[in-house]
Amino acid sequence: MPDAMTKTSVGAYKSQLTSEPVDLTEAEQMELKSELTKLEAEIVTLRQALGAKERRCGVLKRKLGLTTLVGLRQNLSKSWHDVQVSNAYVKQKTSVALSIMSSAICRKFGDMKKLATFRSFEGQMFNKYLLNQRN
Repeated sequence: MPDAMTKTSVGAYKSQLTSEPVDLTEAEQMELKSELTKLEAEIVTLRQALGAKERRCGVLKRKLGLTTLVGLRQNLSKSWHDVQVSNAYVKQKTSVALSIMSSAICRKFGDMKKLATFRSFEGQMFNKYLLNQRN
């Protein structure tokens, strides 16, 4: 790592040479330093422009009545909708529905087994089974 960049208190980056550049002539070093200076100045300009646009965006949102809470609520609603229509959610929902349905069916069969009518039917079926086993 020939150069390390450290941020100064004013926001610009200051280059600190940590080791000697490899195979660069003095002219190449000067050219690279010049390009670096231009890029750093461009970054500062872009940050200022972005800050101005973010402030303008905030003003427009306030004028339109779009608060952060409204935006957050809309984002959450959209995200929840995306989750609901996703394959994983649909599969999970189907799995839960089938599990609930199978539990209800098992419970109903359990209730039916307690009825005298079912017990007598079960007894008849068992007797027929035993008769078939003997033959």
